[in-house]
Amino acid sequence: MSKPRSLALPPRTRAHRLVTARGGFAVLDTAAATVVPRGTALLLPGYTGSKEDFLALLGPLGEAGYRAVAVDGRGQHETPGPRGRAAYRRKALALDVVAQAAALGDGPVHLLGHSFGGLVARAAAELAPDAFASLTLLSSGPGRVARPQRVRVRALRGALALLPKERVWRATRWLDSRGEQPGPADPDEIVAFLRRRWMATRIAQLSGAGRLLLGDPDGTAALVALAGLGMPLHIAYGDEEMVWPTAALAAAAARTGAHHTVVVGAGHSPNVSHPQELAARLTAFWDLAAQVSTAPAGAARSRPAAPGAAGGDRAGTG
Repeated sequence: MSKPRSLALPPRTRAHRLVTARGGFAVLDTAAATVVPRGTALLLPGYTGSKEDFLALLGPLGEAGYRAVAVDGRGQHETPGPRGRAAYRRKALALDVVAQAAALGDGPVHLLGHSFGGLVARAAAELAPDAFASLTLLSSGPGRVARPQRVRVRALRGALALLPKERVWRATRWLDSRGEQPGPADPDEIVAFLRRRWMATRIAQLSGAGRLLLGDPDGTAALVALAGLGMPLHIAYGDEEMVWPTAALAAAAARTGAHHTVVVGAGHSPNVSHPQELAARLTAFWDLAAQVSTAPAGAARSRPAAPGAAGGDRAGTG
């Protein structure tokens, strides 16, 4: 889960409901600061997160000339969702993302998934590669999450099946505070937001997303296949990432030929802690991806060599 540091909307950002062929989705939609946008990016949040996880990133992306749209998936925060388990299967979530991309009306969009959102983004790209100009996995691997996180997800799913949601919320807050360095307390508005988001998110979504995180097979081969189709790939994470093993992420980037960004000093949420640096790396990658030409229907797209694919692109804080 990312924890936004402010809930203020960036300039040129509006909150609205994106109407798609698969229903409405709550979004934060930031217009490009340029007269002619350089492209459009669709941003998918992680487990127990929401579109607000990208608030700090939306402004820099817009200033760089990109339209950036962060979305609540089905059953997540301000997007309603059914109670049934089938609604949160991998293919259902992927179809939602394909519908969202189509509803934006900007042609193929740059797709970014943070953490669990990366799993969904990868599934959507596999399902409809022509809908996306590129794929970025942010703090998200094609492989399995690290063992401590697997234990935590299992515990959370078990607690949600047995305990009132409010009680689980209090327990997760206590667990999140363990091991943290002493520092300023979260502002009251952030605490209130985190609780409101937790209570609004469907239990079925939390359980289903957790099930997918625990059972998702290694998707490296799928990324290799996407690269073979000409899909520009990007694997980005902080050097203090803890949910996915960084060695495995680096190995996946090397095997797939993905553009590779390591944000120095960042943990699991560079989108919150290092938004300016991350935006610069993302837009550089998207500019490169724009060089990919769309071949005739049914043919693979050509893909330019991605600088940083070998050895990584390490972004520091100065």
